Amino acid sequence: MAEDDEAITVDELARRTGMTARNIRAHQSRGLLAPPEVRGRTGYYGPEHVARIELIRELQADGFNLDLIKRLVEGAGGSSAEVLGFTRALREPFADEEPRIVEAAELAERWGTVEAELLERAEKLGILRPLGDGRYEETSPRIVQAGSELAELGMSAEEALELLAKVRRNADAVAITFAKVFFDTVWAPFEEAGRPEERWPEVRDSLERLRPLASDSLLAIFRLAMDDAVEKEFGRVLEGRGKRGRKRRTVS
Repeated sequence: MAEDDEAITVDELARRTGMTARNIRAHQSRGLLAPPEVRGRTGYYGPEHVARIELIRELQADGFNLDLIKRLVEGAGGSSAEVLGFTRALREPFADEEPRIVEAAELAERWGTVEAELLERAEKLGILRPLGDGRYEETSPRIVQAGSELAELGMSAEEALELLAKVRRNADAVAITFAKVFFDTVWAPFEEAGRPEERWPEVRDSLERLRPLASDSLLAIFRLAMDDAVEKEFGRVLEGRGKRGRKRRTVS
């Protein structure tokens, strides 16, 4: 339990976490939160209770129901602070760019249209997130900019989205490969060891190191693949022109 200078009452805990005392007690009855240390007739809570409530709130915000949250925290091992740090690292976007809010009028100007079917396709790809009132969040302005530049090259908005969809399918396969590396190489041994508390920082650090590793290696390999693809495609085009030239000379 916390030292005396860290111990707080349920009302203080409620103020600190933004949760009502009633909900705190409800979490205790569900087994989501450890009971307080009782001194006399007063229950006292500590930093571990604060971290556990923050973990519960964040998981709820991500759509987890209380039953699933209970299973997660029961099997977590280690302190709630360590689990909270890991779940935050797990949900941290891999991209180093900030989303951008745009109006439908701006999209129409950029794409030349804002047909419902086109917007729905962009939403499914994860490029746009509707916010209501004709406003959207561009989850990756770089991808949107790439789509705009493809349009400048002569592709329609539909063709650009179809190209991005193909890229997304290939990227999904690469992402699954790296995720599997993490879970097979780092998480599985950690799980088999019983999720020892002292190894939570190590697991979180491994996840954070995977981010630049995945991005850098993918970009490097893609550059090599792009060089090869351009060279082969250009060679194929030149070969085709050479064959057509020889055929015309034979006919004449």
